Amino acid sequence: MSMPNQAHDALIHLMILAASSDSEMTERELTRIQALIGRLPVFEGFDKNRLMAVANSCADKLNGPGGLDQVMDDAIAALPGKLQDTAYAVAVEIASVDLHLEQEELRYLELLRDKLDLDRLTTAAIEAAARARHRRMPV
Repeated sequence: MSMPNQAHDALIHLMILAASSDSEMTERELTRIQALIGRLPVFEGFDKNRLMAVANSCADKLNGPGGLDQVMDDAIAALPGKLQDTAYAVAVEIASVDLHLEQEELRYLELLRDKLDLDRLTTAAIEAAARARHRRMPV
């Protein structure tokens, strides 16, 4: 497996974890994952036909020994250092799709923040940008 595949899979695993951290992945979250894969430059070269296989592999790992921590640690280990902020950004993007973060989603993002080598200013900026992007027109 080449490095880009490993890095792509790692980013997708972190997005899936964000989507499923509140115990259910919504259609909206899945659609957003697909949209990000289709739109973000970091996913150039990713074979979209592999998405279901990557998602299933994530689910298998999640149900295996080590669970969530193991999946996160493996994903972070597979990422080049300069993609750590990207990893956090795509996870936040998926968690904030519905503009309401459940406690589980907040805990997941906190855990991810702790495991990534990012400073608090960077993570706060990523979170603020996601809120701004997902905001709707006031009624």
